[in-house]
Amino acid sequence: MDMNERHISGPDPARNLHMSQCFPVFMNFYTERDAKAVIHLHSRNAILATILFPGKEIRLTHLQMIKCIRRGSSGKNYNFNDVLVIPVVDNTPEEIGLKEPIMDILTKYPEASAVLARCHGIYVWGDSVLQTKAMAEALEHLLDLAVQMKLAGLDPSVPHASFAHL
Repeated sequence: MDMNERHISGPDPARNLHMSQCFPVFMNFYTERDAKAVIHLHSRNAILATILFPGKEIRLTHLQMIKCIRRGSSGKNYNFNDVLVIPVVDNTPEEIGLKEPIMDILTKYPEASAVLARCHGIYVWGDSVLQTKAMAEALEHLLDLAVQMKLAGLDPSVPHASFAHL
């Protein structure tokens, strides 16, 4: 496929391989955010987080690994005491149904470098495979913390009392 989503070549038909249903969604990140890499995970923590946090976004602050996440528009990383906002879209029966909702997210959340699809997983994009992989790993860790904090009755969007001085 080219950048206009036109099929220009593909695998040998005898191999019975098919293009991923994710491709049209990935194109959002390549065309709208000039991404050089996209990682899509069906992680347990991403799915649980979207169940435990029923809103349209998950907010995290005062967690060390936030510093590994790049701000979408500025290209600078978040600081420990910043609020990282991860937008959430509702899943659809077919992956192609996520294309437009995710396009809307990219407009509404210019700082985002990731989006969660409820009960489905997470999409992460960046300027290189290495950077995107590092952010995906950090987000997996952060979502695990968010799930554990929620189950413990803590709000990951609010600094813990011991951080009041920061």
